[in-house]
Amino acid sequence: MLDQPTGPTLLGFDVILVGSILAGLAAFAVLMAIYAAVTIKDPMAKRVKSLEERRDELKAGIVTGGSRKRASLVRRSDTTDKVKDSLGKMNVLEQSQLQAVQQKLAHAGFRNKELAVIIIGLRMVLPVVFGIIGFILFYWLDYFQFGEGSLKNLFGFAGMVFLGYKGPEIYLSNLASKRTAEIQKGLPDALDLLVICAEAGLTVDAAFNRVAKELGRAYPELGDEFALTAIELSFLNERKLAFDNLAYRVDLEAVKGVVTTMVQTERYGTPLASALRVLSAEFRNERMMRAEEKAARLPAIMTVPLIMFILPVLFIVILGPAACSISDALITPQEGGG
Repeated sequence: MLDQPTGPTLLGFDVILVGSILAGLAAFAVLMAIYAAVTIKDPMAKRVKSLEERRDELKAGIVTGGSRKRASLVRRSDTTDKVKDSLGKMNVLEQSQLQAVQQKLAHAGFRNKELAVIIIGLRMVLPVVFGIIGFILFYWLDYFQFGEGSLKNLFGFAGMVFLGYKGPEIYLSNLASKRTAEIQKGLPDALDLLVICAEAGLTVDAAFNRVAKELGRAYPELGDEFALTAIELSFLNERKLAFDNLAYRVDLEAVKGVVTTMVQTERYGTPLASALRVLSAEFRNERMMRAEEKAARLPAIMTVPLIMFILPVLFIVILGPAACSISDALITPQEGGG
């Protein structure tokens, strides 16, 4: 006689056990959501220290800029100096390459330009390290069991070396793109607040500082950039240099347009509020068009998740009870006959 099943089964799985596991995961997700909602932290808190350091450096007169020299806060350390000396001896540290990596670091939100030396050094070290790991995995241990002399081993080894070389650049590009997208979201709101501050009679640096405080929680990246621009406007000898630094740090054409407008108003004395109002309207129209474009692509994007995830679950919910009843009806006569 067959053993009595402990509970209803579906496709060989115990329905009660699977349901208990899913209920436990749902309860854990709810607890994590409550914890995240209760322990809300100020997103600008971590950035205040770096901004204060920038203000102190500018107050002390450490950073001074001429008409053709960009003012920048450079922090040196023994590690970066050693790496820079080693790369200089190997003749692999070019100034153009260093400047390109520094700008990518600025786009990703890193203020320390000396980290560019570390990134270039990692481009040389990581391919060797990943190549050794790939050789051990694909050739020595044959971990994936592709067979000796297989092209898969060669492709896997080459992929590891390529990942070691392009990994730091991909990581920086990912951070920069996410940061740029967050700044782009809050730029129309920031321009509206700048218009209000300009019409209220605030100076440009005070307006930037006020906007940074108001939008710091909603858009911390944008608030960080505006706060740093307000500090540089207050202490740099040339105000144009502060706007140029803002365009240098943010990889966004809209910010470059705002910087151009601010520089022109500073130079020719044109009304700031009217110019910013026009820019704000343009940016809002662009944001609306991007939202409409995403909405138009949504049906095509949802087709694959609908077929792969939603429809199977729907079939299980509809046909599951019937399958359990049929399974019980087929098992019961066999037990009685046994």
